[in-house]
Amino acid sequence: MQTRPPCWPESRPCPNECAHQLYERTVHNLTPLHGPWAGWRLAGRELVAPDGDRITPERLRGLLWRQEHEQRIERAAGRRAAEQLRRQRQPVKVIVVELAELRVHGQFAG
Repeated sequence: MQTRPPCWPESRPCPNECAHQLYERTVHNLTPLHGPWAGWRLAGRELVAPDGDRITPERLRGLLWRQEHEQRIERAAGRRAAEQLRRQRQPVKVIVVELAELRVHGQFAG
């Protein structure tokens, strides 16, 4: 199995950064991440934090599942609280009177 890039001959130092990164990815399974993930890296099946903490895909799925369900519970509690407030309010009476039905001194105006 070829583990070196074609531009890197045997018994010679690494010719460039690109070849070195490819070597690190294929031989040592090290994949650095960029942007907001700078400092994090993938090592095998695990996501490795800058401080060395490792997280497996199963653990990450579990954390995401828990976060999703906690948010669902919070939304349900918010809906229950809003429903209770709605039930506690006094009903508002609305009276619609057409202008022609107004009475002046006991008689219809008009």
